[in-house]
Amino acid sequence: MAGLLVFGYGNPSRGDDALGPLFLEALQIRLASSPGVDIEFLQDFQLQIEHALDLAGRDRVLFVDAHVGCPPPFRFERLVPQRDGSYTTHAVSPQALLEVYRRINRDEPPPAYLLSIRGERFDLGDALSRSAESNLESALRFAEVLIGATPGTAWDALCPRGEIRNTAFPWPGCSARCCR
Repeated sequence: MAGLLVFGYGNPSRGDDALGPLFLEALQIRLASSPGVDIEFLQDFQLQIEHALDLAGRDRVLFVDAHVGCPPPFRFERLVPQRDGSYTTHAVSPQALLEVYRRINRDEPPPAYLLSIRGERFDLGDALSRSAESNLESALRFAEVLIGATPGTAWDALCPRGEIRNTAFPWPGCSARCCR
């Protein structure tokens, strides 16, 4: 079982909601030539309580999803287990999934993070928007640096308030809230 689980979710038939699955596909290609990378990739349309079982034995988890409410190009944040109304639905939040893990295992879940990529269009049959393509590229560059430069739970040291600061990961054109 790989130490890092990268879990991308979203519906590829709904425009920018495809950002999670597209992120996974592109990151797998980009990291294919990196020897010794201990990563497993998991994709689904949405999170479900059964996915709590996929968190077992991990050193850390990175959830990746499209969001209309985050600032462009993306937001990166540390997650904490939290019971919310989603745990009884078909689409569970990452925080609720961590709480489900905690309850069924009677143990703390692995450190978990959410990479929210800004999307604009989510209608059935929409193509990926140009802005989402650009946001996806920024998120991929960020993830490559994050995964390559910071093993283990060092991600926490880089985001004490749930953000990666531009001083640690500068790149041209980043307009994320954490880089301003």
